[in-house]
Amino acid sequence: MVEQYDVVIVGGGTGGYVAAIRAAQLRLKVAVVEQAKVGGTCLHKGCIPSKAMLKSAEMFQAAKKLGEFGVVTGEPTLDFAKVMERKSKIVAQLHKGVQHLLKKNNVPVIEGFGRVMGPSIFSPRAGAVRVERPDGESEILTPNHVIIATGSRPKALPGLAFDGDKIINSDHALELTEVPKSMIIIGAGAIGVEWASMLNDFGCDVTLVESMPHILPQEDEEVANELARNFKKRRMKILTGAKVLPETVQIEGDQVSVQVQQGDRTETLRAEKILIAVGREAAIDNIGLEATEVRVERGFIKVNRFMQTAESNIFAIGDAIGGLQLAHVADHEGIVAVEKIAGLDPHPIHYDHVPRCTYSRPEVASVGITEKQARERGHQVKVGNFPFRAIGKALVNGEIDGFVKIVSDAETNDLLGVHMVGPHVTDMVSEAGLAMLLDATAWEVGLSIHPHPTLAEAIGEAALAVEGRALHI
Repeated sequence: MVEQYDVVIVGGGTGGYVAAIRAAQLRLKVAVVEQAKVGGTCLHKGCIPSKAMLKSAEMFQAAKKLGEFGVVTGEPTLDFAKVMERKSKIVAQLHKGVQHLLKKNNVPVIEGFGRVMGPSIFSPRAGAVRVERPDGESEILTPNHVIIATGSRPKALPGLAFDGDKIINSDHALELTEVPKSMIIIGAGAIGVEWASMLNDFGCDVTLVESMPHILPQEDEEVANELARNFKKRRMKILTGAKVLPETVQIEGDQVSVQVQQGDRTETLRAEKILIAVGREAAIDNIGLEATEVRVERGFIKVNRFMQTAESNIFAIGDAIGGLQLAHVADHEGIVAVEKIAGLDPHPIHYDHVPRCTYSRPEVASVGITEKQARERGHQVKVGNFPFRAIGKALVNGEIDGFVKIVSDAETNDLLGVHMVGPHVTDMVSEAGLAMLLDATAWEVGLSIHPHPTLAEAIGEAALAVEGRALHI
């Protein structure tokens, strides 16, 4: 059986299903090929389940502080099974929502493994898609265009394979049945930091190991240092500039140990489990790329600014192309690809304008480049910094750690980056993103009236601080 489409999307994750909906809006005949569940990593193994667990961890810690607010209760206890049950319910509800959206937009979901074919009797150019169904049957789809949205998977540390028990990744961690007594987390990017914060709040003894000079290596150093200070205050052990020696891993009973080298010093770490969080790799093996002109560089599909590969009718989006592996980035990459296919003139994504969020306690959020990156790019910079402890709403909420930092070009006054660490900053960063999109200056952000009392006042004050005009410090 051969079916003709305008667009076939291989992968029904966030980027894939959003691209499909946009294609349907543009009256394109579109189908999604998905071998698991629509919603992808973000919904089933990433953003949503981990944030549900992080919220439970936050509430557990908040319950311990109710007395400070005049609310007298007994000592709270953690029901981890209930935590995981709530997580699963949220995922299931959102999964039904995605299924409904696709059905509402008349997008068929074809269950099976999609493989892109080279030129054949089905199509004179590469781009037909063979779908291998779970029952062993297969069918051929012959679209005018293909969008590869196959996502990514957790990356292993060379020489240190996952066993799903003592040495785990974030997928395994989401299926824990109890909180480990101790955990070594290798990798202190967003995923590692979130798990460190969550597990610590649940009562786990956490050691965080990072090879770069500071945790959250992609974030502004001042922000990263503030988060590290907070983590250390919570009795987490943090090792930076540290090299893990995989060949030293030993499993003895209910413990696993590994040696870590910092300069000339080598230390043996022991814990109940090791969580490896050193990034994600593209899930593009065995999808037929070798039969096409599609180029793969450093393990990711190479695309132009419209998500187009070297095969003009094949596009790729999301984690499969590397870059910022974020669900909201995949969304917009999918929209750009579909609008290009439809003959529109989409705006290419300005990746410096993409907000980045880390849902630790305290949260981290940023948009734009760091102060260090700005100087490396040749900018003369001026910086405004404002602490949450000077904000009334932060005191009211009992969450005063952190600050807002704004990096601006000293000559043009252009905003270069906004970096925040503190309470609810992931809900505040969109203001900064809009300001950068509209090419606002720090002075204009400061001129905007921020209601009182709100946490967002810190953004206005930091913007005024760029010009030495902060009022409340």
